[in-house]
Amino acid sequence: YIMAYDESQPGQPLSLENVARIAKPHNIPILVDAAAEVLTIPNVHLQRGATVVVYSGGKAICGPQCAGLVLGKKDILMSAWQASSPHHGPGRDNKVGREEMMGMLAAVEAWVKRDHAAEWKTWLSWLDNIAQKVSKIEGVTTSVFEPTELSNKSPVLNIYWDPAKLNITGEEVAEELGRNKPRVAIGGETKEDKTSINITTGQMQPGNDKVVADRIYAVLSQKRSPKITKMVTPTVNLRGSWDATIQFFSSVSHHALFIEHDGKWIKGFHKGDFSVRELTGVIESDTTVKLRSVDRRPGDSITFIFSGTISGDSIAGSIYMGEYRTATFTAKRTSYKIPPKEIIVPGGPPLAT
Repeated sequence: YIMAYDESQPGQPLSLENVARIAKPHNIPILVDAAAEVLTIPNVHLQRGATVVVYSGGKAICGPQCAGLVLGKKDILMSAWQASSPHHGPGRDNKVGREEMMGMLAAVEAWVKRDHAAEWKTWLSWLDNIAQKVSKIEGVTTSVFEPTELSNKSPVLNIYWDPAKLNITGEEVAEELGRNKPRVAIGGETKEDKTSINITTGQMQPGNDKVVADRIYAVLSQKRSPKITKMVTPTVNLRGSWDATIQFFSSVSHHALFIEHDGKWIKGFHKGDFSVRELTGVIESDTTVKLRSVDRRPGDSITFIFSGTISGDSIAGSIYMGEYRTATFTAKRTSYKIPPKEIIVPGGPPLAT
């Protein structure tokens, strides 16, 4: 299994060519995951040594979200078909419907007929319209990035400004645009004295550029009071071990939080059901705390963002977990049941068992 990223490109130690040179003499098939890539015909990965290559239906190819495309050696594809649904027994609930199959076929047929060069020019014109609109705001600058790699291949507009001048960050703009109608999904980040948002065009439709331009302009041109940047040192003390009860939609789990803080900044550990990971956070006031940890799994990661209200020796609130939705939690200081007492270390082996 190889992801079609930088590490598998020609010239890299684990390039597809190098892996194929080792695997093929042992008759080991190679699957390349090109989920978000544009479709290449003839296929570049098969030419470089892959046995099969897989694509997402609902990304660049613009087919059904629940479908995909597998290309490569016919015997491997036939084995995949043989082992796939619908059959009786395991996997019967994972059928791909006829509608998805025909939708995927239609998407591929449309792909080979589309004028991709003309599409690219159209996408650039949309980004130019957005850039011209937002550049009217003093202090706002823009740049366009045109990726050459196959994955997520569509031009990107980056919009920059000084957060101290407009009194808003890229992350806050992204949240504002994503939570209020008409919703616009963008990325945002802040580095040192610059903040930015980015807009990709791959899934935009005619007319979307005006909606995006108007929404971003309205948010960035809004007058805001300067943010209070003075650090307020909290008087509350959260240091120590906390027992957290997490209520998911249909189950309850018991976690542990180990907290240290210097002023308002928190560092520590979050012990979950399957791992112990680093914990960071901030005490925003004597009644409000926010914590964050990331549980990394092979091929996945789950972010826990705690937002809690402090009340004495308890904290209660909500947990945001991204695509895994939300949960609620209550945490109380750990109550140790074993009383303190002196510990004697024997000077030798036990005299009796």
